Amino acid sequence: MSRPQDPQWTFLPFGNPFRMILKGSNLSPKQLDLLNTFEETLAGRLRKLKPADREDVLSLSWMRNSMESLCETHADIKILITALELPVRDWDDKWIDVYLGNTMKLLDICIAFSSEISRLKQGHLFLHCALHDLNSSSSKQFMDARSSLDGWKQRIGSKNPRLDECFSVMDSLAKTLDIPKIKNSPKGKVLMRAMYGVKVLTLFVCSTFAAAFSGSAKKLMDLQVPEICLWAEAFTDLQIFVNTEIRNAYSKGAFTVLKELEAVDAGVKKLYPIVQEGVKGSAEAEALKNIVSDLEKSDEKLNEGLNLLAKEVDGFFKVILTGRDALLCNFRFVGNVSDEVRTIVNVRGQAVR
Repeated sequence: MSRPQDPQWTFLPFGNPFRMILKGSNLSPKQLDLLNTFEETLAGRLRKLKPADREDVLSLSWMRNSMESLCETHADIKILITALELPVRDWDDKWIDVYLGNTMKLLDICIAFSSEISRLKQGHLFLHCALHDLNSSSSKQFMDARSSLDGWKQRIGSKNPRLDECFSVMDSLAKTLDIPKIKNSPKGKVLMRAMYGVKVLTLFVCSTFAAAFSGSAKKLMDLQVPEICLWAEAFTDLQIFVNTEIRNAYSKGAFTVLKELEAVDAGVKKLYPIVQEGVKGSAEAEALKNIVSDLEKSDEKLNEGLNLLAKEVDGFFKVILTGRDALLCNFRFVGNVSDEVRTIVNVRGQAVR
């Protein structure tokens, strides 16, 4: 993690994990081709994720696209395992332990993000009521609208305790960015290197989401990857661009870096004084009408964006869950798995059901 007042932290304390990954590993042309294809595909996704304009950091559409890319990359791991012809019975116990532990943490992160999206959508309900009141002819329209706006401000300004849990989970996940030592398994080395790329992308996406939802850049991660990875340049370029924009926005006192939420908040700030003091003339009545109209559009855009993002987060949750289920199911038919791994499977498998 990196804080403005602290030295920058990176998550490669063990040095270059790929210094010797290919030397003496006896990778076949097919295995090299599979690895290169995976990494080139990841590089392409990273390049597409770099926003064309600074204003797109962080829009809900960008967040949705980044979550979609994350789902696709996790799905690519399943394809790679099949192409490598690496059956579950050949998995090393340590790989299994790392996989089950990491995926459990990802499920926790998904739950935290879904909780935050739901909290923001509850704010939409308050604002919807306020705008409905202002469009009515009731003598209490301003009083009712003010009450609803207060509810919106309280809901949006509150803190989500699940995010604090999410930060600790991300910290622990970042500490697993090393690659287990693999002996006499070229296929395993290809898989571990691919999984490293998935973990880096996952941490980057989760880090930006956490910064957007928490209203702070303190938990942004700055990940460094070895140049030997074919996607390293694209990732570094993307990370610097996005993290710099987020930090700049918060350093200027921004309430949020979520563009759609920022637009709604700006509209509420224009509306609230009028609701407090009431309309005193035709000019103010016209101004109120325009503000309400603009705010309705901004609020609808925010709500629609949150709905679509919620679907992507839910989709990512299902990708992780189905991957775990497939692995656990395969273990039921494997006879040479150690008792220790069976215990891990049983305990962790039950925990997410």
